[in-house]
Amino acid sequence: MGVNVNKTISITFAIGSALAAVASVLLFSAYPSLMPTSGSMPGIKAFVAAVFGGIGSIPGAMIGGILLGVIEILSRAYISTQLADAIVFAVLILVLIIKPTGIMGKQIREKV
Repeated sequence: MGVNVNKTISITFAIGSALAAVASVLLFSAYPSLMPTSGSMPGIKAFVAAVFGGIGSIPGAMIGGILLGVIEILSRAYISTQLADAIVFAVLILVLIIKPTGIMGKQIREKV
């Protein structure tokens, strides 16, 4: 159809890398020092948000991110600041037990 697939993939990766660089500059401008592992927790939380909403669903990832933020803030405010991450991961486990494809994920049936 005239679409250069390799060029499209390259542009997609370039845009994604640029957005990740901007996000890291904004996130770590508040910290006085950086370490190689300082981005691990935001990366894990981004993955958790995508799993909450359903892998492959962009609106689901947005809803998962909002849900992740609400759960984390409420658990920090009302339960414990030290247990907030554990509570978020416990809710993730509950969501995966109840609905393994995520909140807005679609069940894919395998044909045998």
